[in-house]
Amino acid sequence: MTTRAKLTLCAALATALAALSLSPLFKDSFGLAPHGLLTIAVAAGAGTGLRALPLPRPLVLPLQLLVVLYVLMLTTVQSAMTLGLLPGPATLDALSSRLAEGGSDIQEYAIPAPTTDGLRLIVVGSVALVAVLVDALAVTYRRAAAAGLPLLALYSVGCGLAGSPGGMWLWFLFAAAGYLILLYTEGQDRLTRWGRVFHGTGRSAVAMSNGGRRVGLIALATALLLPALLPSAGSGLFGGLGGGAGNGTGNGPGDERSLNLVVALTANLRSNDDTELLRFSTDATDADQLYLRVAALSEFDGEEWKVGNQSGEPLPTTLPAPEGLAAGVATNPIRTNVRISDRLGATWLPMPYPVSWVEMPSTQNWRFDRTGRTVAAVNGQKTNGLSYSVGSVTVNPDASQLRSAAPAPEDITRRYLGLPANLPAVVGETARKITANATNPYDQAVALQQYFTKGDFTYNTKIEPRTGPDAIARFLQDKEGFCVHFAATMAAMSRSLGIPARVAIGFTPGTGDGSNRIVRSSNYHAWPELYFSGLGWMRFEPTPNRGAAPLYSVPQAANTAKPSAQPSASSSADRPSAGPSASSTCTAQQHRIGDCDDQSAVVEHRTDTTAWWRSLPALLAAAALVLLLAVLATPMMLRGRLRRRRLGAGRHGPGADGPRLTDEQVLAAWAELVDSAWDLGMPPDEARTPRNAARRLAEDAHLAPAAAEAAGRVALATERVMYARESDPSPHLGADVRTARDGLLTQATRGRRLRALLLPASTVRLWWRAQERMAALNERTARRTDAIRNKLTGRFRRTPKE
Repeated sequence: MTTRAKLTLCAALATALAALSLSPLFKDSFGLAPHGLLTIAVAAGAGTGLRALPLPRPLVLPLQLLVVLYVLMLTTVQSAMTLGLLPGPATLDALSSRLAEGGSDIQEYAIPAPTTDGLRLIVVGSVALVAVLVDALAVTYRRAAAAGLPLLALYSVGCGLAGSPGGMWLWFLFAAAGYLILLYTEGQDRLTRWGRVFHGTGRSAVAMSNGGRRVGLIALATALLLPALLPSAGSGLFGGLGGGAGNGTGNGPGDERSLNLVVALTANLRSNDDTELLRFSTDATDADQLYLRVAALSEFDGEEWKVGNQSGEPLPTTLPAPEGLAAGVATNPIRTNVRISDRLGATWLPMPYPVSWVEMPSTQNWRFDRTGRTVAAVNGQKTNGLSYSVGSVTVNPDASQLRSAAPAPEDITRRYLGLPANLPAVVGETARKITANATNPYDQAVALQQYFTKGDFTYNTKIEPRTGPDAIARFLQDKEGFCVHFAATMAAMSRSLGIPARVAIGFTPGTGDGSNRIVRSSNYHAWPELYFSGLGWMRFEPTPNRGAAPLYSVPQAANTAKPSAQPSASSSADRPSAGPSASSTCTAQQHRIGDCDDQSAVVEHRTDTTAWWRSLPALLAAAALVLLLAVLATPMMLRGRLRRRRLGAGRHGPGADGPRLTDEQVLAAWAELVDSAWDLGMPPDEARTPRNAARRLAEDAHLAPAAAEAAGRVALATERVMYARESDPSPHLGADVRTARDGLLTQATRGRRLRALLLPASTVRLWWRAQERMAALNERTARRTDAIRNKLTGRFRRTPKE
């Protein structure tokens, strides 16, 4: 392999290792890995091909960028390319739109973010740009040291955005290792231009070849350890290793739940760790129907459902009357006591809806939003460990009240009927088709809910948590998603029918008895709220097998009596989870709406087919750990194998009269003694004779007399083989080598002994030998290729005329 090819591979490896620092920024970083590795490989391949052409060096970099840009377009916006291959104006427009989506995602999503198409393009494109720059600096212009600047920029982005720099120490090791490998390869190339002597034929030469590596390793160790040893400098790369709960300063696992509602919901539903987030007790007779609402997404702007404008007024002791609720409607007041765990560091207060009063230790850093009827924190306040009490009311309408509800007032329709211009027509068409037989908003809402719960929709948390127009249309087509998709789609369809709607984010009632409940991370949920005049905002539940559908949303005849105030049955599962529930029990409510038909078989099948996929990250992590241990153990195993071969048959112990040793066996014994000293930090000096080298070794290592005499006997036997006409070496050279080696180990420090065991320096000889064999193989292959070419083309050559 040529030096340029080695540099190209090392530059690509350094970029890939530095790109690992972007992993903490995303929930599913495995989804980015293939695309990122592809662009790095394309950048390296394009550079290799262009440098092989007779092109001016300044032209290589721009042409390399064009090749990488074409591959990016081919892998991201191929549908906009002519014939799927040729870029055009439509391709640039699609690329610009995708970049704009990525910019919006950066502003909207918290870290760790989902791997959306826009974010994927931005991240992979940035990695590709860094790969091109590193390849150009290290290979095209032979400035490997300068290639560290783009690598540092890539690492700095990941470290700066992760929010917890202390957790980046592992990625720093990867990035630093890639850079040191690149420097080492370039340094070897520079040294080989001065001749073979710098591969270690002398003590000074070895010191020169090792100097750069020692400087790099010392700098790396200093960067890792110095911040941890100096308290005034902070914890540096080791800060945050302990993890811990959010502390309200932006660090910790609780922070992601406070930055973006949809991202927090998605992250918790996808998590395998079903963490307890809060507990509550209530005097409600139907605690299994008591959803804890956090916020409402009321603005549908053509990209996503978002939280609209909020009125941040000081939190009063008694809150104003709920929006749209008339005085004559039957309600039941309830009290709920909530205790948040230390793991939930949110800026929104989970409460039943509609809340009427709030009691908490201090209301100074909390604000009330009259429109969404939510309570949010200011000045960095978080919910970690907070305990509070809230009063709320349950609204118990009957079918006749819902059917006879008057049209919504103008201020409600103006705020909650808006639909973006880019909403696909299929949304409204599907809604009108589903509700063709419904004559009022209530029956239309029930029909929409049944369409999702009774249809062939599949619950799948792996779908991207997008709620924009295109995502809604795709959800209606694929019929696969989770609560965010069900809630956003039903709300959009309701608005298309003229029913004011919004999306609520919060928690299902969790598990427990009639009055005490435990809410976990798998209870994160989203649902639609529809407005009915005189009744206010009413909850509906379109997500199948999740939570509990309110009794008023169950299909009822026109003369249905008012629902009983008796406690409703528990939800479909004792504890909602991130995947479909496998419970075969059905509540009375589910029997009433027909949700029990063959559900257990379907759910069981779905769980069986996805169980292996959930364990894939753990399997990959275990495989990576095994591979890492194997790589670290390779030098030790190779060195042990070489020692056994050198001191094997024919090198007998004391008192054994074995056969006469061959010259090769004597030289192998001497090589083993020299390498044993090298492993312990005493590199060989081949300018000395064996006896002179053994004398220096005994002096430098302060060997005991027995070990020094054993080393001298091995050196004497080696000189006889090298210089005497005939030699008769002792058959006990193996024992002498072991005695001398034991003496070296006894005098060495513990650190040197450990390094000699795990990272023996003499194994570099194996690398040199492999290089020499590869060079010889290339030479033989070239000779054979020339001979074959001459045979094939010789007959066509003209013979010169005499």
